[in-house]
Amino acid sequence: MSNIKEYLTNDHRRCDDVFAKMEDKANNKLSDAKELTLEFIADMERHFQREERIVFPEFETKTGMINGPTEMMRQEHSQMRNLMQQLLGAIENDDKDKFFGLSETLMILLQQHNMKEEQMLYTMAQQHLSAEAQRIVEMMDSLVVE
Repeated sequence: MSNIKEYLTNDHRRCDDVFAKMEDKANNKLSDAKELTLEFIADMERHFQREERIVFPEFETKTGMINGPTEMMRQEHSQMRNLMQQLLGAIENDDKDKFFGLSETLMILLQQHNMKEEQMLYTMAQQHLSAEAQRIVEMMDSLVVE
Protein backbone atom coordinates (compact mmCIF):
# COMPACT_ATOMS: atom_id res chain seq x y z
CA MET A 1 0.00 0.00 0.00
CA SER A 2 1.42 3.39 -0.95
CA ASN A 3 1.72 6.15 1.58
CA ILE A 4 -0.13 9.48 1.41
CA LYS A 5 2.73 11.34 -0.24
CA GLU A 6 3.25 8.67 -2.92
CA TYR A 7 -0.46 8.35 -3.56
CA LEU A 8 -1.05 12.06 -4.11
CA THR A 9 2.20 12.60 -6.01
CA ASN A 10 1.25 9.78 -8.40
CA ASP A 11 -2.15 11.42 -8.79
CA HIS A 12 -0.40 14.66 -9.79
CA ARG A 13 1.55 12.80 -12.48
CA ARG A 14 -1.61 11.20 -13.84
CA CYS A 15 -3.31 14.61 -14.08
CA ASP A 16 -0.19 16.07 -15.72
CA ASP A 17 -0.33 13.35 -18.38
CA VAL A 18 -3.94 14.18 -19.24
CA PHE A 19 -3.04 17.89 -19.36
CA ALA A 20 -0.26 17.20 -21.88
CA LYS A 21 -2.61 15.11 -24.04
CA MET A 22 -5.20 17.91 -23.87
CA GLU A 23 -2.69 20.47 -25.13
CA ASP A 24 -1.53 18.15 -27.91
CA LYS A 25 -5.11 17.72 -29.12
CA ALA A 26 -5.73 21.47 -28.92
CA ASN A 27 -2.68 22.12 -31.11
CA ASN A 28 -4.39 20.35 -34.00
CA LYS A 29 -7.97 21.50 -33.56
CA LEU A 30 -9.31 23.19 -30.45
CA SER A 31 -12.72 21.52 -30.56
CA ASP A 32 -10.99 18.11 -30.57
CA ALA A 33 -9.56 18.93 -27.13
CA LYS A 34 -12.93 19.33 -25.41
CA GLU A 35 -13.23 15.70 -24.30
CA LEU A 36 -9.70 15.65 -22.86
CA THR A 37 -10.28 19.03 -21.22
CA LEU A 38 -13.38 17.65 -19.50
CA GLU A 39 -11.39 14.56 -18.46
CA PHE A 40 -8.59 16.76 -17.09
CA ILE A 41 -11.06 18.92 -15.15
CA ALA A 42 -12.77 15.82 -13.69
CA ASP A 43 -9.41 14.30 -12.72
CA MET A 44 -8.28 17.54 -11.10
CA GLU A 45 -11.57 17.90 -9.23
CA ARG A 46 -11.23 14.33 -7.93
CA HIS A 47 -7.68 15.15 -6.80
CA PHE A 48 -8.80 18.40 -5.12
CA GLN A 49 -11.64 16.56 -3.36
CA ARG A 50 -9.24 13.90 -2.09
CA GLU A 51 -7.21 16.65 -0.50
CA GLU A 52 -10.00 18.98 0.64
CA ARG A 53 -12.40 16.34 1.98
CA ILE A 54 -9.95 13.79 3.36
CA VAL A 55 -6.27 14.72 3.71
CA PHE A 56 -6.55 18.38 4.69
CA PRO A 57 -9.15 17.83 7.47
CA GLU A 58 -7.17 14.87 8.84
CA PHE A 59 -3.98 16.93 8.79
CA GLU A 60 -5.67 19.97 10.39
CA THR A 61 -7.23 17.85 13.13
CA LYS A 62 -3.93 16.14 13.92
CA THR A 63 -1.73 19.26 13.85
CA GLY A 64 -4.12 22.04 14.78
CA MET A 65 -2.88 24.03 11.75
CA ILE A 66 -6.17 25.40 10.44
CA ASN A 67 -5.06 28.55 8.60
CA GLY A 68 -1.70 27.24 7.48
CA PRO A 69 -0.59 25.47 4.32
CA THR A 70 -3.90 23.71 3.72
CA GLU A 71 -5.75 27.01 3.53
CA MET A 72 -3.26 28.32 0.95
CA MET A 73 -3.70 25.13 -1.10
CA ARG A 74 -7.50 25.56 -1.01
CA GLN A 75 -7.13 29.10 -2.34
CA GLU A 76 -4.91 27.86 -5.16
CA HIS A 77 -7.42 25.10 -5.95
CA SER A 78 -10.05 27.80 -6.35
CA GLN A 79 -7.82 29.74 -8.76
CA MET A 80 -7.20 26.60 -10.80
CA ARG A 81 -10.90 25.71 -10.90
CA ASN A 82 -11.58 29.17 -12.31
CA LEU A 83 -8.88 28.79 -14.98
CA MET A 84 -10.17 25.35 -15.96
CA GLN A 85 -13.68 26.72 -16.50
CA GLN A 86 -12.20 29.49 -18.63
CA LEU A 87 -10.46 26.82 -20.73
CA LEU A 88 -13.86 25.36 -21.55
CA GLY A 89 -15.10 28.83 -22.48
CA ALA A 90 -12.16 29.29 -24.84
CA ILE A 91 -13.00 25.97 -26.52
CA GLU A 92 -16.66 26.95 -26.86
CA ASN A 93 -15.59 30.26 -28.45
CA ASP A 94 -12.98 28.51 -30.61
CA ASP A 95 -10.37 30.94 -29.26
CA LYS A 96 -7.05 29.09 -29.56
CA ASP A 97 -4.98 32.07 -28.36
CA LYS A 98 -7.06 32.39 -25.20
CA PHE A 99 -6.99 28.64 -24.63
CA PHE A 100 -3.20 28.45 -24.81
CA GLY A 101 -2.76 31.61 -22.75
CA LEU A 102 -4.95 30.10 -20.04
CA SER A 103 -3.29 26.69 -20.28
CA GLU A 104 0.14 28.29 -19.89
CA THR A 105 -1.03 30.20 -16.80
CA LEU A 106 -2.62 27.03 -15.44
CA MET A 107 0.51 24.98 -16.09
CA ILE A 108 2.71 27.45 -14.20
CA LEU A 109 0.28 27.57 -11.28
CA LEU A 110 0.00 23.76 -11.27
CA GLN A 111 3.76 23.27 -11.28
CA GLN A 112 4.29 25.70 -8.40
CA HIS A 113 1.32 24.30 -6.48
CA ASN A 114 2.37 20.67 -6.94
CA MET A 115 5.93 21.44 -5.89
CA LYS A 116 4.72 23.04 -2.64
CA GLU A 117 2.45 20.11 -1.92
CA GLU A 118 4.98 17.42 -2.78
CA GLN A 119 7.97 19.01 -1.06
CA MET A 120 6.23 20.44 1.98
CA LEU A 121 2.62 19.54 2.66
CA TYR A 122 2.61 15.86 1.67
CA THR A 123 5.81 15.27 3.62
CA MET A 124 4.30 16.90 6.70
CA ALA A 125 1.03 14.99 6.22
CA GLN A 126 2.89 11.69 5.91
CA GLN A 127 4.88 12.43 9.07
CA HIS A 128 1.83 13.41 11.14
CA LEU A 129 -0.58 10.86 9.69
CA SER A 130 1.68 7.84 9.15
CA ALA A 131 -0.30 5.72 11.63
CA GLU A 132 -3.51 6.48 9.72
CA ALA A 133 -1.98 6.38 6.22
CA GLN A 134 -3.57 3.13 5.07
CA ARG A 135 -7.03 4.24 6.19
CA ILE A 136 -6.59 7.63 4.51
CA VAL A 137 -5.37 6.10 1.23
CA GLU A 138 -8.35 3.72 1.27
CA MET A 139 -10.69 6.67 1.83
CA MET A 140 -9.10 8.53 -1.11
CA ASP A 141 -9.49 5.43 -3.30
CA SER A 142 -13.16 5.08 -2.49
CA LEU A 143 -14.06 8.80 -2.64
CA VAL A 144 -17.10 9.60 -4.73
CA VAL A 145 -16.91 13.07 -6.26
CA GLU A 146 -20.23 14.84 -6.41
